[in-house]
Amino acid sequence: MGVGKSWLACALGHKACRDDLSVLYYRVPRLFAALSLARGDGRYGRLLRQVAKVNLLILDDWGPEPLLLEQARDLLEIVENRYDAGSTLITSQVPVDRWYEIIGIPTLADAVLDRLVHNANRIELAGESLRKRKEAEPTA
Repeated sequence: MGVGKSWLACALGHKACRDDLSVLYYRVPRLFAALSLARGDGRYGRLLRQVAKVNLLILDDWGPEPLLLEQARDLLEIVENRYDAGSTLITSQVPVDRWYEIIGIPTLADAVLDRLVHNANRIELAGESLRKRKEAEPTA
């Protein structure tokens, strides 16, 4: 927690932007909220297309709580649409071996993880919280 996952994800996104690649950043809870709202007001398909077409999709803070059925379906739709079409960067405090239980529905979990994990490059960060270090710095 607080070791710099979001910071690193944003730095990689910034580099992608400087290389003229399209980047979209979402905190996962806000993405699911946006998808739910879009489903209700008719923008769902457009939002899914937007998420599918960017070169780099950053999904920050994935997995602190189990997904609802609708969220698991949305996640599968997103990773299916992006498979071999763009890069997806996911930050999470939850170890990958627990993602299956967070998705919750076995067939959806199999499909999502098959598309995400097998071709992934993983970076595992460890160390002291950057927030803790920042709090300890003296102010001028």
